[in-house]
Amino acid sequence: MTLMELVRGIHNLKTADQGCVLIGNFDGIHLGHQIVLSRLLQEAKRLRVPSMLMTFEPQPAELFLGAKAPARLSRLRDKFVQLQKLKLDRLLCISFTREFANMEAHTFINELLILKLNVKFLVVGDDFHSIGYQRKGNFELLEAGKKQGFVVLDTQSLMHQDLRISSTAIRQFLASGELQQAQKMLGRKYNIAGRVSHGKKLGRTIGVPTANIFLKRRVAPVPGVFVVSVQGIAGRIYRGVANIGTRPTVNGTRNS
Repeated sequence: MTLMELVRGIHNLKTADQGCVLIGNFDGIHLGHQIVLSRLLQEAKRLRVPSMLMTFEPQPAELFLGAKAPARLSRLRDKFVQLQKLKLDRLLCISFTREFANMEAHTFINELLILKLNVKFLVVGDDFHSIGYQRKGNFELLEAGKKQGFVVLDTQSLMHQDLRISSTAIRQFLASGELQQAQKMLGRKYNIAGRVSHGKKLGRTIGVPTANIFLKRRVAPVPGVFVVSVQGIAGRIYRGVANIGTRPTVNGTRNS
């Protein structure tokens, strides 16, 4: 399988980084996202150009709202894994800073989409609102890109049981413990990953060893206490309990 290329930052764009582009956060890469991505891949194949997803780190809400931002479903690494499975050619990750947020919409379109990326086909999701400073870059302004040689496609929502499939809906299902509903919208079981890190090693003092997994998130999308099965060395299964969140009984403040 051909590896998807990860491009970190506008400054790392090359002349070859041109073609069909899709813009958005794409938190979770759910079924609705996958429909939009499939259309992007179709157009890229038809035009014989690379397919690219443009996303932002941190997500805009995290820059503007800080700790009050919605829980993130997927980190950049998680997105990369899912997009790789969908056979996307390139993932462009732009550092979302105050300076970038203040970029005028016309500058974003002319300097980034047209001059840097030489976009041939631009896809936006049905939840697309605007780009650029003070959110002035609406769909109508993007459509003006036709004069510059690229086409803009506005996609429709994907519904599940009269509910629009969205990252917001999935967050709500996860927060309320409705994991099967979240799975139906994602098209797969929800998973969350992190690295085991050293803790205070209090568990071993009472005969209950623990593994502290740092999730690298401001807010965990699935907070709570769960009964779990842990697959260990040589395939052995261990029964356990997982706490996702802070540890108030030992003055914990970090999400793990």
